[in-house]
Amino acid sequence: MRELTTDLKSLHEATLNNLKSSKANNTLRAYKSDFKDFGAFCAKNGLNSLPTEPKIVSLYLTHLSKNSKISTLRRRLVSISIIHKLKGHYLDTKHPIIVENLMGIRRIKGSIQKGKKPLLINHLKLIINVIDEQKVDEIKKLRDKSIILIGFGGGFRRTELISIDHEDLEFVPEGLKITIKRSKTDQYGEGMIKGLPYFNNEIYCPVKSLQKWLEISKIKTGPIFRRFSKGSSLTDKRLTDQSVVLLMKKYLNLAGIENKNFAGHSLRSGFATVAAESGADERSIMAMTGHKTTQMVRRYIREANIFKNNALNKIKI
Repeated sequence: MRELTTDLKSLHEATLNNLKSSKANNTLRAYKSDFKDFGAFCAKNGLNSLPTEPKIVSLYLTHLSKNSKISTLRRRLVSISIIHKLKGHYLDTKHPIIVENLMGIRRIKGSIQKGKKPLLINHLKLIINVIDEQKVDEIKKLRDKSIILIGFGGGFRRTELISIDHEDLEFVPEGLKITIKRSKTDQYGEGMIKGLPYFNNEIYCPVKSLQKWLEISKIKTGPIFRRFSKGSSLTDKRLTDQSVVLLMKKYLNLAGIENKNFAGHSLRSGFATVAAESGADERSIMAMTGHKTTQMVRRYIREANIFKNNALNKIKI
């Protein structure tokens, strides 16, 4: 009997570990952060947060709707549901009081989502030019240029970008192959390979820039994008995904570009938008970005072609 109890305990612990492992660490942190806000709302109003009930969740969504986008409300709802599942509780997120409330909020607020600005070719060139103008050591310039150019050229998410190791790189006659071991939409680690060809203009070529960075940094293994300690001493510590955002905003500012509406996602959306403007089809864009559905890619294509296929161009005045 004691052995059976011990076995059940170990199975219980293993099951909990499996449940946690089903989501990436960053995703779990986001769920916990969202649920913490829900917990604070419940504590302030004397309500139960875990387990909770649909009516309380609906009240919380109404509270959030005053200052939040519809996408934020939907994400918070998912987070509350996931935390309940992980803790062994059931929450009916399809209950009419939640569904109907969300529909009402959506009608009142509207559902147009204003995303962050994409980093376009003119922005990219200005950033690279301004990096070259900085009075800092060449090693720092090459790291920062490589981050921006590789991030844009491969349509990378910032977490994918900083996760690249030297072992993931393969230089071939056509350019560079980069193996992505895991991404936001690849939770099971099936991986994908991105191919970056050489650019005609070497100044803005991601492959050439990375080759120079690896040569000057002497990185032969481990993370390719690393932090500097005081001065220009390169450490073995991987950059954080937030570092990518801060670097981009810093150089946009130095280039005289308003950076408020740019974010880490701007590199990825910039690639997709520029590729669409240049005539790339959705399948080839998705092959690079790793999007699993066409919805977001088609939005980039629509925005890229807003003037190109504009009916007003047919009117002669």
